[in-house]
Amino acid sequence: MMGNDNIPAVIAKDLYKSFKLPNEQASGIKQLIINRLRSKKGYEVQHVLNDVSFEIKKGEFFGIVGRNGSGKSTLLKMLAGIYTPDKGSVILNGTLTPFIELGVGFNPELTGRENVFLNGALLGFSKDEMEHMYHDIVEFAELERFMDQKLKNYSSGMQVRLAFSIATHADTDILIFDEVLAVGDSNFQQKCLDVFRKLKKQGKTIILVSHSTGDIEKFCDRVLVVDKGRSLGVMDPGEAIAIYQRLNIDDNDSDPVVSSTFKKRWGNGRVRIKKIIVKSENSPELDSSQVNFGDGVRIEMHLKRKEPSGNLPITAGLGFFDQDDVNMAGPNSSDQHIVLPDGKSEAVVSFIIKDMIFNEGKYDITAAVFDENSDKTYDHIIDAQSFDVIDKKIRYGKVSLPNTKWEVTTGKVDAKSKENH
Repeated sequence: MMGNDNIPAVIAKDLYKSFKLPNEQASGIKQLIINRLRSKKGYEVQHVLNDVSFEIKKGEFFGIVGRNGSGKSTLLKMLAGIYTPDKGSVILNGTLTPFIELGVGFNPELTGRENVFLNGALLGFSKDEMEHMYHDIVEFAELERFMDQKLKNYSSGMQVRLAFSIATHADTDILIFDEVLAVGDSNFQQKCLDVFRKLKKQGKTIILVSHSTGDIEKFCDRVLVVDKGRSLGVMDPGEAIAIYQRLNIDDNDSDPVVSSTFKKRWGNGRVRIKKIIVKSENSPELDSSQVNFGDGVRIEMHLKRKEPSGNLPITAGLGFFDQDDVNMAGPNSSDQHIVLPDGKSEAVVSFIIKDMIFNEGKYDITAAVFDENSDKTYDHIIDAQSFDVIDKKIRYGKVSLPNTKWEVTTGKVDAKSKENH
């Protein structure tokens, strides 16, 4: 018999949803009858979701991406039970708390405190349970001074903080977040990210909808891509983001040579990686993308800006992978201040390795360019370049540790050593 842990947290099967959009007004009953006699419905049917199916595992951080109007919000409301599907079914194995849109579950004429208890009641919590959680909810939202004010006097950011705090303090099995990071200041966004990390460690089932490819890549185990009401499949984050970005980027703005070269590439295109060059600093006789063990190595990222107006701070990052797909290193420039200068459309950012310590073999490079805080992905390329490390000496392991030596000492053996023997 299948254990409870193997039962999916969410099962969405063959979901269809449509809405009637009025396109003709009837001025009275007479006009309405005439329209019916002329077979004029007075509305058109908008098919929002068409045959969408997927399953979410318990404890999974599940992302949903898609362009505006693709049906994401409708899908979330069906998962939350706000909408009923025309066809198909949604099965939830556990309690669910939705954070779908601003204002849902709130009454603007009530105070912040009253809304906490109202929202809690809508989520199925008793007054005693909400009393127990109240202090933590208010403290996290940083709204202690404003809880006796009416909600209509709150800014949108204050409302989001309160709603997010209620949702994350509710001890439920499944949580839905729709663009939670789109509103609020940077401090609140960082708190949200910290909560995501905490919930993921706790094994909660999280459904995240976000236009931030960085957040999707950082947190999600798998991602559903939705376009024009249809599912394009559930896949790993890298592949999902690549498809999502291809849907977003206008064909006229994309580089056809680069787009056909790299299978997994995503980013908003504000800065593009034109090419990656690997150079040995000590062995000019070697072919391009070949280095000797112990050489100094320069890795050049040739970048091109879409709009070269104003100074643009960026974070550059590289990932080095061996042929077993082991991540050997992942340096980035977050601890340095790198700025693409005003008026220059092209620039080269270089990463310098003083001594190559990777042992002989072939290595692939993943390259990425982000905004200053690594929140927005400008360009991200899997397997952007490769290089070979050449060595005449046989070495063991994947790297050789620098500045090491062996020593022999003689004399009295300490007590710990005797015990070990």
